[in-house]
Amino acid sequence: MNSVSAIENKAVLKSIFFDFKQLTKVGLSISVVFTSITGYLLGADIINYTTIILLAVGGYLMVGASNAFNQVIEKDIDAVMQRTKNRPLPSGRMKPLVALTIATIFTIAGIVILYAINPKCALFGAISIFLYTSVYTPLKAVTPLAVFVGAIPGAIPFMLGWVAATGQFGIEAGFLFMIQFFWQFPHFWAIGWLQFEEYNKAGLHMLPMDKKDNGAIVQMIFYTCVMILVSVAPVLKVSSKLYIFPVTAAVVAVLGGLMLYYAIQLYKSHQNTDARKLMLASVFYITVVPIIYVIDKFLH
Repeated sequence: MNSVSAIENKAVLKSIFFDFKQLTKVGLSISVVFTSITGYLLGADIINYTTIILLAVGGYLMVGASNAFNQVIEKDIDAVMQRTKNRPLPSGRMKPLVALTIATIFTIAGIVILYAINPKCALFGAISIFLYTSVYTPLKAVTPLAVFVGAIPGAIPFMLGWVAATGQFGIEAGFLFMIQFFWQFPHFWAIGWLQFEEYNKAGLHMLPMDKKDNGAIVQMIFYTCVMILVSVAPVLKVSSKLYIFPVTAAVVAVLGGLMLYYAIQLYKSHQNTDARKLMLASVFYITVVPIIYVIDKFLH
């Protein structure tokens, strides 16, 4: 009997842990933490491991809180879509009050931990949570412009690392912000293309002009080009202490070119397979480019 009870308890704990991971989107949160740490390494003259730990924990809590609030607000919308209907809230496995409590605790703890690094980090963390939950999330059901608003909190992590290292928001942090800001348009519009029918069914506006057409792809191509230009601009020494070697700029341009290639392929084909390739290329880009920047810095 005890062994049966132990197995049941283990299954319950496993289910709770799985739901917690889904609510806070652990994979996304970890990728944000990774980007923040690369931003820190770019800005730091001397690496402080305590600051890195605080940044990792505070960043994780910040993103986890935003995702939890988002799922509380969108639980009815999530129930409509195939991709999200099995999340903890729409499936009924978790009560909204529990999710709200987790989100609130994460928000307070995240901001306090980021404040321990410096006040600017806490401010940007608070802005990120506010914009994502109070502006971006409700706007998705109103206008495609929601993606532009959502790109602001989405672009904070890379820049947040630099601010954690230096205590300053200057032109260098601005460039890191812009790289991640412009990256998000081809990335999220590729997802919007793939999930167009699902989003449409749920009443969410995730493509420009709400149409799966060439106009949307032209915007993906345009913002990919802007992202590439901003990403290689530090080679011109226009971003103060943030400088990259010409060979680094060439590698970054090639990686951006891969995204551009798939965006052009999508323009020609309108096939979901090409939209998926663009989305995957964008994930590869935002994972590898910060690493390349850090390697470049340590070669100076």
